[in-house]
Amino acid sequence: MEELLLDIKQCTTCKEHLPLGTRPVVSAHPDCKIVIIGQAPGTKVHASGVPWDDASGKQLRKWLDVSNDDFYDETKFAIIPMGFCYPGKGKTGDLPPRPECAQQWHKPLFDELKKVELVILIGMYAQKYYLGKAAKRTLTETVDNFQEYLPTYLPLPHPSPRNRFWLTKNPWFKVEVLPELRKRVNCLIDSSKFY
Repeated sequence: MEELLLDIKQCTTCKEHLPLGTRPVVSAHPDCKIVIIGQAPGTKVHASGVPWDDASGKQLRKWLDVSNDDFYDETKFAIIPMGFCYPGKGKTGDLPPRPECAQQWHKPLFDELKKVELVILIGMYAQKYYLGKAAKRTLTETVDNFQEYLPTYLPLPHPSPRNRFWLTKNPWFKVEVLPELRKRVNCLIDSSKFY
């Protein structure tokens, strides 16, 4: 795993497409039981090199009901975005994650992650990639039908502050999805303390 992560950190596959250059942001450990698959780092995460080191990450940790220490403990959470580097700005926000990362690196990473019990899929890119035809027409439908994908996958919307409108419009998310997410995450974190 150490060698693989080193290879990823030195990756330059899509260098010419990245306005800020390469800075792959990924963390994993063979003992982790939970994988978080998001989109791609934003500018703040690109600058710090720390995954989810922004307002979205703060919200995500609230959703998961975990401390920073637990969240950044690689033996508990692997953090594997669809695109490892900041993709650049688009008209309405950041560009989509570069497709090369998932194609080149996700399978080798998962081959090393033999204890994973839960994969949290944040946003449509992760959901379409991992759920394939089982993903619904929209992100809202996929998240609303989250129980269909358990126990392996749990789809979530992006925790960006820009998604306040979505959260207000879909109150069932806080009532149905978050309690299930927290229960599963806390159970897996607690069980990892005994190994």
